[in-house]
Amino acid sequence: MPRYVQIADEIVRQIGAGVLKPGDLVPSEAELVERYGVSGGTIRKAMAEVRASGLVDTRHGKGSFVKDRPPVRARSSDRFRASHRRDGKAAYLAESERAGATAKVSVLFVGPTEAPVEIAERLGVDAGSQVLARRRLYFRNGVPVETATSYLPWDVVRDIPELFAENPGPGGIYARLEDSGHVFAEFVETLRARSAARAEASELALNPGAPVIHLVREAVTTTGRVVEVCDTLMAADQFVLSYRIPATD
Repeated sequence: MPRYVQIADEIVRQIGAGVLKPGDLVPSEAELVERYGVSGGTIRKAMAEVRASGLVDTRHGKGSFVKDRPPVRARSSDRFRASHRRDGKAAYLAESERAGATAKVSVLFVGPTEAPVEIAERLGVDAGSQVLARRRLYFRNGVPVETATSYLPWDVVRDIPELFAENPGPGGIYARLEDSGHVFAEFVETLRARSAARAEASELALNPGAPVIHLVREAVTTTGRVVEVCDTLMAADQFVLSYRIPATD
């Protein structure tokens, strides 16, 4: 393993173990050169790896500081249980409440838009067709952790005025869809890990190139129709994904 990777791993372990605590200043380049007996170039490469982990913020002229990030939150397949909607709780709020966290949702955009190619394919409509987009930024204990954009077919939403409001009411958009006769059979999620683009990192208060989870979910009704596609980006250090997988046919 390259020496710079070994050094980066050790710094990350120190952060995980609490040797370097939130708000602490990571030792300077000169201090790390002396400690590890390597060149400044090796230390700079090591710190680039540490920044990519999303665990530190680097401030020009001041150095790198350990981020004050909230504890990792589990994301369970149980978050879409019908009982949550009957209780008037949208999935994110129900999940945060169970974790004992303070949740906030900021609505960034609600309105008509043209369906991107991949979204249109999932919704079964023509690319460029008019759909309703709902874009949100989710916070946990005051920290942005997730962005999500829901795309819904126009013929499904045009007669549901609540879906055009910032707050669609108790239980969120899934409850309003079910109120209108669209009963859900399943939710299908596809996810992959990648590095955040600069704009994405800025929105989630991450370092450029930090790892994120890109998740796309399809909400499928009992008639087999996809009535929503949700395109979600999550800060990877904030989530553990937990799924219940039936072992029977």
